[in-house]
Amino acid sequence: MERVILLVEDNPDDEALILRAFAKSRIANKIELAHDGAEALDYLFSTGFHVGRDTTIQPQMVLLDLHLPKVSGIDVLRKIRADQRTKLLPVTVMTSSKDDDDLIKGCGLDVNSCLRKPIKLPQLFEAAGRLNLSWLLLNEHGRDHELFEASADQCPKK
Repeated sequence: MERVILLVEDNPDDEALILRAFAKSRIANKIELAHDGAEALDYLFSTGFHVGRDTTIQPQMVLLDLHLPKVSGIDVLRKIRADQRTKLLPVTVMTSSKDDDDLIKGCGLDVNSCLRKPIKLPQLFEAAGRLNLSWLLLNEHGRDHELFEASADQCPKK
């Protein structure tokens, strides 16, 4: 079974940073990209460009920007949690907002982790650790990855 990470990000600079962090960390999962909320929903629910995709095979994790064009990240998250096929998907939300309202809304919708942009490599590792690394595929070839001491933003308590 292919272990996929769905990265939903509209900012090309943030996308490149995350992909570089994955490569540097030797994360070997296939990365599916969606550049807006509508593309993410098409992928998850086999509509639009992804019509015919087997929806019984879902990503191992969704990295979801909250501020997206077409369909907001909050609305994507609502649809993920409302559907039987996707309601248990691990979702990490990402936001550049200094206002915690986005994080609070996200946490109220049962996200697994919250990351504040700009995202740093240690935050990605910590988020992955909180999600249980069983979904993460590491390329065993090459140098050992570095250990970092850092903490990602925690979801505020409701």
